[in-house]
Formats: sequence, C-alpha cells, structure tokens
Amino acid sequence: MRVDRTPIVILIADDDEEDRMLTREALEERRLDNELRFVRDGEELMDYLKRRGKFAEPWTSPRPGLILLDLNMPKKNGHECLAEIKADAEFRDIPVFVLTTSRAEEDVHQTYELGGSSFISKPVTFHDFLELVTTVTGYKIEVVADKTQA
Repeated sequence: MRVDRTPIVILIADDDEEDRMLTREALEERRLDNELRFVRDGEELMDYLKRRGKFAEPWTSPRPGLILLDLNMPKKNGHECLAEIKADAEFRDIPVFVLTTSRAEEDVHQTYELGGSSFISKPVTFHDFLELVTTVTGYKIEVVADKTQA
C-alpha cells in the first residue's frame, strides 16, 4: 500500500467576497499547494458537487477533499447543504467544516447532528484567521495522509 499525498481540492462556500479573499490570502500565506475553488451560495455548492450547469464538466468541478461551509448563504443555507451532502452516499465522506459568524448553540448542535466535521466561528483578525488556517490544514494533511491505495 502507498499513501496518496496529492494535495486535496478545498471547496469554499461563502457569499461574502471579503471572507473569500481572506481565506485565499491566509492559505497563500501558509504556502499551501491546495487548489481552491469557491462558490457563492448553497445552490452553487450543490451544482458544483453534482456537476450541473456551469460545473457540468469535470475540470470545472474537481471533487473536493474538504469543504469550508458558511451557514448564512442565500438561496440555500449551510445547514440545508450539509444535510443534502451527508444524505448522498457519493459525498458523505467529504469532511465539511462549518465556518461561520454564528455563535448560536443551536447552530453548533445542528451542524454536528447533520454530520458536520467541525463548527468554527470566523475569526475577526487576519492573525487569528491564519491560526485557524493552520488548524484546518493540519486536519486536511491528516485526511490526505490517511488515504491509502492498494
């Protein structure tokens, strides 16, 4: 058996342009080799995963190894997306980290009940966001290292 160390695709579902830019900058600051993909709302997220519309071609929607999911998105919120992802046998093994401004206990419980891997409140400062990226990518590296091929 050999360990597959190919960097995973990180799919970020967030409607806030500043948060998407901050995520990209933090990941670049950490010099990660991961390919980043962004979607702006819950419907786009599900279209990406199911390769519909503008994501129909495989090169426009490579399978993510990790999804960073905002809860408060238009068209379909994060909890609705999480429920749909975890109900689908094709996608349920993808780790989904909820990354949100919410600190509501109900959102935390619902995230874990729906099968979310982690609930993370978005940091306010760039420095704190860098620390968060270090934590998330540490998890991501474990995910990559644990995948084996015969």
